[in-house]
Amino acid sequence: MQPQYQMGYDRAITVFSPDGRLYQVEYAREAVKRGTTAVGIKCSEGVVLIVDKRVTSRLLEPVSIEKIFKIDSHIGVASSGLVGDARSLVDRARVEAQINRVSYNEPINVETLAKKLCDHMQTYTQFGGARPYGTALLIAGVSDGEARLFETDPSGTLLEYKATGIGTGRPAVMKVFEDEYREDADFAGAIGLGIKALHAATEGKLDVGAIEIGIVSIETREFRKLEKDEVKAYVDQFEE
Repeated sequence: MQPQYQMGYDRAITVFSPDGRLYQVEYAREAVKRGTTAVGIKCSEGVVLIVDKRVTSRLLEPVSIEKIFKIDSHIGVASSGLVGDARSLVDRARVEAQINRVSYNEPINVETLAKKLCDHMQTYTQFGGARPYGTALLIAGVSDGEARLFETDPSGTLLEYKATGIGTGRPAVMKVFEDEYREDADFAGAIGLGIKALHAATEGKLDVGAIEIGIVSIETREFRKLEKDEVKAYVDQFEE
């Protein structure tokens, strides 16, 4: 329950509270914190994205839950929070990537795309009549022969990480990464670490069918999602 003197300041996105806070943006961050856990890890071979799709019913087709998206041939995105908001941002990112190809005849730089998305998200914290995006994204890609991993925030904040997590399991994920992350790991090592982090975040209740993995390779400059049997092999290896 908020103190009485603060209650009027969360009615509109354009009103600062006396202590300099925008409550609607903070509520949007809470929506992200309640989302499923997603992790991103840079390694010597590229970038890995892993998400826990959290299948809530055995009647649900897991393939219908999309948490990792391909933006361009060299960029992938993982989301946490409101899936509808994430899909809207993904569509915008795909358009920006294609505009860059048509205008400059080259793939868009990962950092440029991340900044364009964050600029767009930030505008929704300035004007009335619309709410902030209730989603955070992990943007992974390869630019100029270098792996890049960015994390966005509903406020439009952009940070680059070596390894990070978003969603409900972020504290547990970050503890594993702080203790065990190595920059010289290959894809297998990075995926193993990511699965271990998700295992910690879900308190050991990890469902193979609910895990989705995407990788961006520095060598091929291609983003792809791993097939079910590839994911199962990595999970089995971790459980051994």
